[in-house]
Amino acid sequence: MASESYKTAPDTTTSWEKEETRPPVAPPRQPPQSRASAAYFALVDVVLRFLLFASALAAVLVMVTSKQTKIVPIPIYPFQAPASAKFNHSPAFIYFVAALSAVGFYSIISGLFSLFALLRPGSFPKVVSHFLIFDVLFLGVVAAATGTAGGVAYIGLKGNSHTGWRKICNIYDEFCRHIGASIAVSLVASILLALLVLFSISSLSKKIPR
Repeated sequence: MASESYKTAPDTTTSWEKEETRPPVAPPRQPPQSRASAAYFALVDVVLRFLLFASALAAVLVMVTSKQTKIVPIPIYPFQAPASAKFNHSPAFIYFVAALSAVGFYSIISGLFSLFALLRPGSFPKVVSHFLIFDVLFLGVVAAATGTAGGVAYIGLKGNSHTGWRKICNIYDEFCRHIGASIAVSLVASILLALLVLFSISSLSKKIPR
């Protein structure tokens, strides 16, 4: 009978051909709130790294200009002779200058990458994940340099009666003021690096799915 069903031809289309004929799926778009949050984090990161560069540069400049010459007594009484106090007379201060110089150079490079991430907020998490390790590393370097220089500066300020180390800041007052100011600015650099580490961790934690 004509009303009886007839057999249809089997579907010979392969699975990969079906996948090719499917319409392309658009990638998930980042919500506007997430993009605004990434731009905010990138802007704060750029500002912190600029301040880090400024503090590291100031600490280095103040330290390397710490020089003072005074007329002091010599063992041959009653003669006196000029004697100078410079930062390069102490290995601790030399290490301090080297450490802060490295941090200043690093802050320039990382600041440029952060500025690039500010222009493209979607790339900010990748930039942060790469620089977080270096931020922690340089935080340790600056903290060690600041503590070492601070210990030597304290001996120059107070001396040590147990070991016979005499204080020198009563003679080289200007030199000691330069050293103290440089160490104070390096403390600011340490705080900025700590803020960068905490800020980066906070930024990355927001990318973890809840």
